[in-house]
Amino acid sequence: MTTTPAFILKPSRPVAARTVLRLGSLALALAGAGALTSIAMAAETPSAPPKSEINASVGTGAKFVPPPESSIPNDEFGKMVKLGRDIMLDTPKYAKAYVGNTLSCVNCHTDAGRMAGSAPLWAAYVSYPAYRGKNKKVNTYEERLQGCFMYSQNGKAPPLGSETLVALQSYSYWLSKGLPVDEKVAGRGYPNLPDPAQTPDYVRGQKVFEAKCAICHAADGQGQYVNGETVFPPLWGPKSFNWGAGMGSYKNAAKFIYANMPYGMSYSLTPQEAWDVAYFMDAQERPQDPRWTGTVAGTRAKFHDSKFSLYGTKMNGKLLGDIGAPKPR
Repeated sequence: MTTTPAFILKPSRPVAARTVLRLGSLALALAGAGALTSIAMAAETPSAPPKSEINASVGTGAKFVPPPESSIPNDEFGKMVKLGRDIMLDTPKYAKAYVGNTLSCVNCHTDAGRMAGSAPLWAAYVSYPAYRGKNKKVNTYEERLQGCFMYSQNGKAPPLGSETLVALQSYSYWLSKGLPVDEKVAGRGYPNLPDPAQTPDYVRGQKVFEAKCAICHAADGQGQYVNGETVFPPLWGPKSFNWGAGMGSYKNAAKFIYANMPYGMSYSLTPQEAWDVAYFMDAQERPQDPRWTGTVAGTRAKFHDSKFSLYGTKMNGKLLGDIGAPKPR
């Protein structure tokens, strides 16, 4: 595998090429071939899949395969499905009015929301309506999507019934064709991760980031851009997800990183490395939680009372989240 991030080159318009670009934007890093050592050793055994087939789904037991894009119907419904796919791949372009950063949905839901073990849309769609502890009520699928815009996109919620939400729901519905409703689906969310052998550590995480992630996300974690378009997303700072996002839990971030990163090298980090680099990432400042109560202490007590949230804790002498009220959207 080459260590050159070749997919930063802007592809032509066809879907497959655009998908490659958007998948490239998700990479935590493309490190050297040496990072594949553990995978290579596993691949030598008869029961292991070829290295080319190792992706997030391998650790999930998922059997479901969503329909190919070529089967999207050529009618009015199909147009809405395609719009939902386009929003996934380039959210700032296709849902500009509701986005407050440079991230796209595909940054957390790889392969345009198709990949098992990367919070696939097909598994989420059949799991709603459902109660969410985050807002302490039963949420419809559209309401769940609204949360992504508020927190991960650091924007504002599209109105229920808006074209943006209808398109994403149509795409998710189409992807889930054949799945039973309201049953546990293998591949939903991110695969479980073993508890860390050592308490996650900032210094160790920084070393993992510098060795495996900075090549794509830049030394300052602010990502990379080509012609004004996000190629590798920012992991913290004003253009990244806010403190209310699911990735603001370093446990969630560690599970995602372990199964999906560096991009194209799933499960190449050790569990400890995933925990450490997630801790380092979440120990950086980012936009304010939109649920801000007026004080950092009050916001932490109400929304971040978890050992996996670093909001409201001191890191390198700075109180994380002490940046004032969220900017209006």
